[in-house]
Amino acid sequence: MFAIGNILQGVAYVLDTVLFLYMWLIIIRAVISWVNPDPYNPIIQFLGRVTDPVLYTIRRRVGIIGGIDVSPILAILLIIFLQYAVVETIRDIGMRLN
Repeated sequence: MFAIGNILQGVAYVLDTVLFLYMWLIIIRAVISWVNPDPYNPIIQFLGRVTDPVLYTIRRRVGIIGGIDVSPILAILLIIFLQYAVVETIRDIGMRLN
């Protein structure tokens, strides 16, 4: 059973890292949006392609509140929730199987 526990701990670690990096991509996208970036820049296009699906879904459901786009904040809160609820659960299950 220890092999399954190690696999689950590895999955939890990778998932935690991916969520952490995605959170930073959202933060970078939000900060860059304050300065009117060049839409033809490949980095800006990459950030848009990676973050737009999540941010657009949240924006469509919540909307813009008081003229402020709160979708990056809600996406970051969702990521933090997933890190504590899902990742830690997988990690704990992996530890108990060792």
